[in-house]
Amino acid sequence: MTTAAVVGVGAIGSVFAAALQDAGRDAVLCTRSPSPSPSASASPSASPSRAVEGTDGRVTVLNAPAVTSAAEIQGPVDWVLLAVKAHQTAGAADWLRKLTSDRTTVLVLQNGVDHRERVAPFAGQAQVLPAVLWCPAEPAAPHLVRQRGPARVILPAGPAGERAAALLHGGRVEVELTGDFVTQAWRKLTHNAVGALMALTGRTAGVFGDEEMARLAERLAAECLAVGRAEGAQIDGTLPAEVVAALVRGRPEAGSSILTDRLAGRRLEWEARNGVVQRLGARHAIPTPVSDAIVPLLACCGPATG
Repeated sequence: MTTAAVVGVGAIGSVFAAALQDAGRDAVLCTRSPSPSPSASASPSASPSRAVEGTDGRVTVLNAPAVTSAAEIQGPVDWVLLAVKAHQTAGAADWLRKLTSDRTTVLVLQNGVDHRERVAPFAGQAQVLPAVLWCPAEPAAPHLVRQRGPARVILPAGPAGERAAALLHGGRVEVELTGDFVTQAWRKLTHNAVGALMALTGRTAGVFGDEEMARLAERLAAECLAVGRAEGAQIDGTLPAEVVAALVRGRPEAGSSILTDRLAGRRLEWEARNGVVQRLGARHAIPTPVSDAIVPLLACCGPATG
């Protein structure tokens, strides 16, 4: 029987845990905070208060066991769905150490374009499978996640991607395999990078209705386009304008995970979304003036460290 663990049961992790449950897969939920259920204890326990509200309004209660310490893990599993934020990867090292072996595949459900480089140092002999996520979900209440639209994950074509598609088959997540993962990853990164402007202004997507902000967003997206092309992505030159147009015509109240974290006073996932554009741009001698300006600002957002 295929075994799986979801590490990080926030918005994304909850949706994928629900997808595993829909597909009839056994899983364990690895989380920092215990379920408020009276039965929650130091041993794995059902977590009836964790739930996902689907796009149809139906609420799926997650019935997988939940653990709050890697010490509770009995041994490696076949699949680890790593759903912590990119900057929290090192903090998941104990989980990965207990959950992985040479038979494990780690499906990295994170933003960014350097999944393997980020996760491999903590995954031992496990295979690391990067993913591009399109999953509009957000916390709606304590231990309740609302899925606002269809969930889709794009994976590299090949045996590992095919196994992941089989793992999630029958669930609420659509799986797409691609022979050009680099392009798909940079297309998504462009959307993520522009979303940082919401975090800096403290405003939802309605901020892009301002013409100056829309122009700034398009310039930032153009930097992603240039760096992505240097990294091998086959991105059409119309992408920056398309990204901004989608934001302008979308729901003005729509937010992003980085805005949610900023408003909650949490550390921001800035390096995987924006710092990487500046860093790889420097490697290719590509000017990134917008990124050069906003990356230090993003790095200073969130809780003070000194």
